[in-house]
Amino acid sequence: MRAAPVPAAVCRSTSMCSEKTGPAWGGSTLAMACTSRAMRRRLPVLGWLPRYSLTCLRLDVTAGITVGLTVVPQALAYAEVAGLPVQYGLYSSFVGCFVYCLLGTAKDVTLGPTAIMSLLVSSYTFHDPTYAVLLAFLSGCIQLAMGLLHLGFLLDFVSCPVIKGFTSAASITISFNQVKNILGLQGIPRQFFLQVYETLRRIGETRAGDAILGLSCLAALAGLRAMKSRLHPTASMEPLATRASVLLVRSCATARNALVVLAAGLVAYSFQVSGSQPLMLTGSVPRGLPPFDPPPFSKAVPNGTVPFGRMVQDMGAGLAVVPLVGVLETVAIAKAFASQNDYRIDANQELLAMGTANLLGSFFSSYPITGSFGRTAVNAQTGPQCTLVLLSLAYLTSLFCYIPKAALAAVIISAVIPMFDARIFRTLWRVKRLDLIPLCVTFLLCFWEVQYGIMAGVLVSGILLLYSVARPPIKVLEQGVLLVQPGSSLHFPAADHLQDIIRDRALAAASPPRSVILDCHHVSTIDYTAVVGLAELLQDLHKHGISLVFCSLQDPVLRALLAADLEGFRHFPSWEEAGEAAMRHTHGCWQAGAPREPGE
Repeated sequence: MRAAPVPAAVCRSTSMCSEKTGPAWGGSTLAMACTSRAMRRRLPVLGWLPRYSLTCLRLDVTAGITVGLTVVPQALAYAEVAGLPVQYGLYSSFVGCFVYCLLGTAKDVTLGPTAIMSLLVSSYTFHDPTYAVLLAFLSGCIQLAMGLLHLGFLLDFVSCPVIKGFTSAASITISFNQVKNILGLQGIPRQFFLQVYETLRRIGETRAGDAILGLSCLAALAGLRAMKSRLHPTASMEPLATRASVLLVRSCATARNALVVLAAGLVAYSFQVSGSQPLMLTGSVPRGLPPFDPPPFSKAVPNGTVPFGRMVQDMGAGLAVVPLVGVLETVAIAKAFASQNDYRIDANQELLAMGTANLLGSFFSSYPITGSFGRTAVNAQTGPQCTLVLLSLAYLTSLFCYIPKAALAAVIISAVIPMFDARIFRTLWRVKRLDLIPLCVTFLLCFWEVQYGIMAGVLVSGILLLYSVARPPIKVLEQGVLLVQPGSSLHFPAADHLQDIIRDRALAAASPPRSVILDCHHVSTIDYTAVVGLAELLQDLHKHGISLVFCSLQDPVLRALLAADLEGFRHFPSWEEAGEAAMRHTHGCWQAGAPREPGE
């Protein structure tokens, strides 16, 4: 496989580079070096392509064929989740491969349609390919703009509990959405709660053929997955027959989706030849590659035309949720495999790669795509996978009509069930129970509307984050003097809280201490409101004959307090020195006009 791309180093500043000017390091050489670094940063392919070898090509072909056998049935199935004709799953499966190969920073990630993205597309595009293709174009534009503006840091504000809550709810929603195809039911609504009600109410209408085939496919997929997880690497000294059988089982288990769909298609074809068809089939699929056309900026309807502005208004929150979730999913996968395989990724470059893939994909009738957990897990590369998709579109679409819907439903259910993480609830209960709040809020509201669940989870996480800023841990000790130690930086929401604690402990006691020490060794930043609050606190304590001294001030905090020119401001390098000065004040030795201690 190709070597991991290395992020380009930042070009040296002019002042640093000027020291090396001369015959061997002139201005033109520096400019060329900086240009080369910038090119490798924006086109990571330039970093690994010169080191590519025939060995890498052989491994890539093997891995790509394996993933190609997985992506074709999954693409057909995910288009069903998105509520689109099945060919749109294939249309969405090849452009992202080529683009990410050139622009992506993670060597393992594969782009294409996924279960979560298909669920979002279903929610915002009304099962209309015109809206889906336009959503891909607009999502790409938004992701590109975020990458160019270096807004990758915004992804850090979506916490892990929110992501886990969303993916767990999505796995349940997507799985139950396919139960109707397993049972052969038609006319079931897509809203989750109505779907549950209608499925249970009409369970007596189950078609025996679809149910038997669907459950058989589920059992086969589960069995092949279990076989793969129990296989152990074979040693070179083991017999050839043993190694060959293990390789065969591993290959079958990896390509299980393709094998199950192929077997189900053969069963459906045999029924079709015999003149009876007890199964619900996918139906005819248009043959050939999608035309290269610009995305639709309006939609023709029987009584007129839906303009671009109205289409954007109809998609609403999807224009924010789809690009964000797409990048989150890709970056999460990339980070996981980067840590395993010892390389680093660039979030801003991932935004550029995702944006370009969606933007160009919309010209080939693609709906929004993102990184795939399952296909990335086989450590695949992109080239052969794209080739198999293109060959399927060109020559095999006439055979797709024999694929039973129950088999595709089984593929989807098998793919999304592992996304449900039941252990996260127990883990958060042990690690930090407060994180269960955004997890549960996201999880429950996603059953109502996906965008409400994500937005509510992010909002709750933000509130918890702000609460920790507004109520930082403050340790108070009485050792002859009152020692107050804030546990984090001081910002405006915490100003009144700190004042109240010091006033309550310094003034409310029957024998109030004569000195207070504010130990700021954990305080790295402070804002103007907090400085104003400390000025008020100094004056208030002075009226009651209590001194307030500061110690262990970090440079940014000290500069801010000195610039504010606080009346009565005194500071010491350590709390021991501050304590000695405070004790002298307590015993009446600190008098107005007395020589100041060092650091005062």
